[in-house]
Amino acid sequence: MDRLHAIEVFVRVIETGSFSAAARDLRIGQPAVSKLIAGLEARLGVRLLIRSTHQLSPTDAGQAYYEKARRIVVDADEAETAARGLGQGLEGRLRVCAPVTFARLHITPKLGPFLEAHPKLRLELVMDDRNVDLLEENVDVAIRLGDLSDSSLTARKIGEAERLVVASPQYLARHGSPRSPGELVGHEAVAYSPNAGVEQWRFRKGTSDVSVSVPSRLVCTAAEGVREAVLAGLGLAMISRWMMMAELRSAVVTPLLTEWELPSTALWAVFPAGRLPTTKARAFVNWFETGMVT
Repeated sequence: MDRLHAIEVFVRVIETGSFSAAARDLRIGQPAVSKLIAGLEARLGVRLLIRSTHQLSPTDAGQAYYEKARRIVVDADEAETAARGLGQGLEGRLRVCAPVTFARLHITPKLGPFLEAHPKLRLELVMDDRNVDLLEENVDVAIRLGDLSDSSLTARKIGEAERLVVASPQYLARHGSPRSPGELVGHEAVAYSPNAGVEQWRFRKGTSDVSVSVPSRLVCTAAEGVREAVLAGLGLAMISRWMMMAELRSAVVTPLLTEWELPSTALWAVFPAGRLPTTKARAFVNWFETGMVT
């Protein structure tokens, strides 16, 4: 048990970046953390950590040991969860990654019942619009939207989101409403893309397919920026419905070209490649899928 405890402490030191943070996380004293790490290094006969005044980092041996050690900690946690049964709740750390705006609107406000059902669970919600490396950043599950660029990922499709073109009433009062996809060329778009310039928007009505090159003077690399720009009347945008559900219901923004369809956006639960999803990750996805709104 002492050996497993030392391994768990080492893993938390690496993940939190300091002895003091690991001590707070594990609710033990910092001297105990230092003693356990020193004992682990002595037993292995190798230095695992490089300590300096301002930072702490693993040696090459420490990094290799961490990658194996984390799997041991996860497996032990999974075994305990299975033995107790899910009826007693989940326990330990669960690290979930999701896009900033999606997490703010559709995950964070709904977490109360999930956390209440699992009082011993520590949930770390990583809000990031990047497709982070799940293994490198110790993420148990990520919620992602759109096409998956990495075919090696273990992914589960959990929904589809309708896409539509929207603008604020203020913008439409100044520029008018487009009556067909072709008229979008005369408007200014707010783009959600790392590539500035012109976007191709594909519309369908019945058997008709139309592709329009829509110029954009404002390009945002985060959905939050697109939302605020549309609300400020800076242009029209193609969005997923989840992004402005409340604003659409209250007519703060107006849907345009509603007789035309745009390709929908897939919603995925993505797990680290090469690993079986943990019980905690699966439980979170099941909970989220049951109550999600797309």
